[in-house]
Amino acid sequence: MQYRLLGKSGIQISEIGFGAWGIGGWGARDDAEATRALRRAYELGVTFYDTALAYGNGHSEGLIGKAFKTERHKIVIASKIPPKTSRWPVKPNEPIRETFPADWVIECTEKSLKNLGTDYLDVIQLHAWTDAYCQHTEWLEAFQHLNEQGKIRAFGVSVNDWDAYGGVGLAQAGLVDSIQVIYNIFEQRPAEALLPAALTSQTGIIVRVPFEEGLLTGTLKPGYQFAEGDWRANWLTPERLVEAAPSVKALEQFLAPDRPTLPSLALKFCLSHPAVSTIIPGMRRVANVEANTSSSDGVLLDEATLRKLKEHAFTHGWSYPWAA
Repeated sequence: MQYRLLGKSGIQISEIGFGAWGIGGWGARDDAEATRALRRAYELGVTFYDTALAYGNGHSEGLIGKAFKTERHKIVIASKIPPKTSRWPVKPNEPIRETFPADWVIECTEKSLKNLGTDYLDVIQLHAWTDAYCQHTEWLEAFQHLNEQGKIRAFGVSVNDWDAYGGVGLAQAGLVDSIQVIYNIFEQRPAEALLPAALTSQTGIIVRVPFEEGLLTGTLKPGYQFAEGDWRANWLTPERLVEAAPSVKALEQFLAPDRPTLPSLALKFCLSHPAVSTIIPGMRRVANVEANTSSSDGVLLDEATLRKLKEHAFTHGWSYPWAA
């Protein structure tokens, strides 16, 4: 496992992290397998675990807390504060006093600490973002207060789904330690402005959805039947699976000995940008953990390959089912 710094925070983290939405937030739960996956990730060098208060109403946090009760000081835990409105995404015209007032930021952080069974969080994040909030810093003052109390070490935001530009102003301002964003071979727009701005301000980038919700694994082919409770059935409709298939197939030409599968190609694409601190693929099972961590071998994509992959961006414009 390779390690990188989370921006200017000074916190070192594994470049492959553990995305913990799936183990607590949706579909059929298997707590025993989730715990085995968490422990296996730790054995393979994963030190970064990203969760949220909204993932199963704290269930994901609870699993992480129990799994690492005796190794808390050896791992880095990041969690997130949901909008008080419970609406995703937040919009520029929604006042900060309605979405992330200071007392809500503090209340939610305290809940996460309790769920995790810890007295501090390494990273706390707003679970949605609009750059309009750069001008209203009540949320920032709450984070600074928590930091002074020793309850958080660093803080950041998770920008709105498929909003490649909504965190650019925040990155330029350098107000936070980290910004979490959707970035992958298909969704390359963050590389236009957000990632360069993050490099300049030393803001860590946490990449989510590196597999485009499974499309970039090559397993979600036309006709794929999603399991009961899998929300992706309402997003990756039969028509969209057909539409995406040629774009997925075209990526097979980039497979090589150091990236023998589409998932390994997808992860190495993200890791090859110098602004990226870590990637957080969802990992429900031990097999997911072992496959994903194997991509952290220090071998990145060369410039020629990256230039060619730019031609394979697939900006589909599909909104998530919960988007207002």
